[in-house]
Amino acid sequence: MSERQNILVIDVGGTNVKVRLTGQKESVKIPSGPKMTAKKMVKDVLEVSKGWKYDAVSIGYPGPVVHGHPLSEPHNLGGGWMGFDFKKAFTRPVKIVNDAAMQALGIYRGGRMLFLGLGTGLGSAMIVDGILEPMELAHLPYKKGLTYEDYLGIRGLKRLGKKKWRKKVFEVVELLKNSLEADHVVLGGGNSKLLNELPPGTRLGDNSTAFTGGVRLWESPDTESKRKYSKGVKA
Repeated sequence: MSERQNILVIDVGGTNVKVRLTGQKESVKIPSGPKMTAKKMVKDVLEVSKGWKYDAVSIGYPGPVVHGHPLSEPHNLGGGWMGFDFKKAFTRPVKIVNDAAMQALGIYRGGRMLFLGLGTGLGSAMIVDGILEPMELAHLPYKKGLTYEDYLGIRGLKRLGKKKWRKKVFEVVELLKNSLEADHVVLGGGNSKLLNELPPGTRLGDNSTAFTGGVRLWESPDTESKRKYSKGVKA
């Protein structure tokens, strides 16, 4: 698909669903939460995007995605996502990827980059020499019978408090960076703004990069596109 096509990008989060069309500077936020089912998400998005002209849809999904389909129901939302026919609902071609992967794709600048999204949960993805690999680190066991998400996600922030949570972010970033041999780490998600300093070898992302990544999903995998990714040029 040509880069000149208009793409409707939907970033599904545990607190908000953010919607933006190619060329728009600001996203429209739709409150989500435990009652946000797949059917309701589509209905709400179609309402806020009424009158918008777009050729395709990109969806960043907060969970594992295999062959363009959610592999499991999201932990922080309502149900009905697995097996839902998004293409039929939007009457447009649709591409679905993990939400962290979409953000990572939008901010990638080359090398071995690990992306960690500090939000309601813990998103993760890695890009190695231009190859995107979505990851599910959030629910791996970490300490005391708890997972990485239990420490770095919103539950960990509330349980530990900001000071201890920040310390835990430093510990986990160092552990994962070394274990995965990442050249650098990008911290995204809304709670990344709560850090008063960054762990070594990291930089802050921006949630708006999810929309850049959503557009890039439809770019032709040619040399020009790869060159843009390496330089971090926004689509």
